Amino acid sequence: MDALPLVALVAGSAVVAGAARRTPVPAPLLLVAAGLAAAYVPGVPDYTLDPHIVLPLLLPPLLYTAAVDSSYLDLRANLRPVALLSVGYVLFATLAVGWLAYLLVPDLPLTAALVLGAVVAPPDAVAATAIARRLGLPSRITTILQGESLVNDATAITAYKVALAAAVGEGATWAGGAGEFALASLGGIGIGLVLMVPIQWLRTHLTEALLQNTLSLLIPFVAYAAAEQVGASGVLAVVVVALHLGHRSWQVDFATRLQEAAVWKMVAFVLESSVFALIGLQLPVVLKGLGEYRVGEAVLYATGVFAAVVAMRFVWVFPATFLPRALSERIRTREPDTDWTAPVIVGWAGMRGVVSLAIAFSIPMTMHDGRPFPARNLVLFLTFTTVIATLVVQGLTLPPLIRALKLPGRDARAETLAEAQAQNEASLAAERRLDELLADEANALPPPLADRLRTVMERRRNSVWERLGGVNEVTGESADATYRRLSREMIGAEREVFVQLRDARRIDDEMLRTLLRRLDLEEAAAYRESES
Repeated sequence: MDALPLVALVAGSAVVAGAARRTPVPAPLLLVAAGLAAAYVPGVPDYTLDPHIVLPLLLPPLLYTAAVDSSYLDLRANLRPVALLSVGYVLFATLAVGWLAYLLVPDLPLTAALVLGAVVAPPDAVAATAIARRLGLPSRITTILQGESLVNDATAITAYKVALAAAVGEGATWAGGAGEFALASLGGIGIGLVLMVPIQWLRTHLTEALLQNTLSLLIPFVAYAAAEQVGASGVLAVVVVALHLGHRSWQVDFATRLQEAAVWKMVAFVLESSVFALIGLQLPVVLKGLGEYRVGEAVLYATGVFAAVVAMRFVWVFPATFLPRALSERIRTREPDTDWTAPVIVGWAGMRGVVSLAIAFSIPMTMHDGRPFPARNLVLFLTFTTVIATLVVQGLTLPPLIRALKLPGRDARAETLAEAQAQNEASLAAERRLDELLADEANALPPPLADRLRTVMERRRNSVWERLGGVNEVTGESADATYRRLSREMIGAEREVFVQLRDARRIDDEMLRTLLRRLDLEEAAAYRESES
């Protein structure tokens, strides 16, 4: 791809994603719609998804940023439902959807139908994370959906390889398929376990934030490539490494964490936006190869496959939710009670995405004996329509469905109370440590500086409690919000003076940057990061 179309794709995707923040429609849906519309604008080039680019270059960083932001402890606590969805459901969907497609489409070989089933089986990591984050789902449902989407690509890619081997005439067997699945899963996890310790050691021993963040950008590609090189799952290797690093992110210094959070937020924004726009832009490419099928016939097949994908998810989710609880008292004791609303949301949140399309585009043109791959163009079309339908139909109806079911959201007051209690315990420990240090003559400080340390510490302890307290009758702000607003005004006044001094040539630009960075750090310390 030339540089100009690539720049246009990224820039256009960023503009649409930014505009989506001002609308109630989730950004992925607007991006897909914009891609569909742009595909037929004169002068827009064909953006063909290349699986050799999407899988090794786009998938690893998207998985990495999603896994780093996930909770290892929450995933471990929900390991059973996550495994049932990410492994059990994907294999079930591969067989069930493949069989139904075989019955629906005349002359479609069963092996080719199973290839289609594997391709459309995995819900997308990017779509699930983006939708769940926007909707504010209950924390356990969000954890299950994110955990499923992190692992299911590995299952689907392995199932696809086995089905494809049978379709092209490589003589795949059930035993061979089970062996390949074991190698991919256990190998991917093993590679991740091997890499995570030395990578974490490097992260804690590099002394410059710039070098640490350069390493951070390389990690997902290194883990993915290392696993794929030995035939293991690069997806699982990336997820294992990312979960470990995210769980131990406190061990790196503050400069690295600040810079890393900003860098990865930007990377995730650009990649997610581009990926969803690319999905819509595939329409002309997919339709060009559909010449042998009539439009009405192809639409009928697409509707049937979409219905099968949606129905089979519910067929799996409800028994997977309630059957283990009915059979095991231990599960009933350890896991919170649930009703029918949670599996309805999980069942309806199965949006497909770019990974399915990338896998579909990797289907070879011919089989081993030189004959064309049966119904390859139709498989591409059915994959595309399934991805679009799940994103649009399920993505648009999921918010009203959640509102209609009246699912409890996150308890903001309870979370703030837990934060305040944690901050109080930490502040007391810091106060005891400060007393110990100041008792040593080697740490003697003038009283104003010692008082400043105590004031800053007390301010941190009180700020969270103030958010639970009353509000200003005039402004409606809490004391903490007023404090932060006034602090920002003071810092802004200082910043203006520094710029005026630079413009008057009383300080140079290098000194200005030093002074502004100091103010930036103070402002970052004074304000909580607002989640978009």
